[in-house]
Amino acid sequence: MNKTTIFINAFALLCLIVAFLRDKEKTRQAIKIAVKSFVRILPTIIIIIMLIGLLMGLVPQKHISKIIGEQAGIMGVFIVAIMGTFLHIPSLISFPLAASLLKNGASLTSVAVFITTLTMIGIVTLPLEIKILGKKMAILRNLLSFIIAIIIGIIIGAIL
Repeated sequence: MNKTTIFINAFALLCLIVAFLRDKEKTRQAIKIAVKSFVRILPTIIIIIMLIGLLMGLVPQKHISKIIGEQAGIMGVFIVAIMGTFLHIPSLISFPLAASLLKNGASLTSVAVFITTLTMIGIVTLPLEIKILGKKMAILRNLLSFIIAIIIGIIIGAIL
């Protein structure tokens, strides 16, 4: 474990202890809710982790690097932008996937665009968004988010 992981876990544990000391019953209820939520999303997490493992096992590193690595250029960025736009993966799972992609030759720009489009654009949730915001606003928000995600990825790739 690295220092950041230890710090985050220690901080979370400290917050839990403080919460428990302030109100034992509310903390117990919060823990029960958290455990139920975790159990509810666990099958999805396991399936996604298995799919990531299969992807990494079946797709050779050179192909990942060729499709979304540095040599793929802007086309690789657009490929992952489209993937991120249409996939509905929880952010919690996208980070380990991003780490695997980086480890296997994907460019930092592509990975940044992938994570950004996953979190900012919701094609799967577009019907609900249209119902709430209206068709024009929902489409405009998603289109602007797509453009901004690419800009963010390019900036991150240039800086890091």
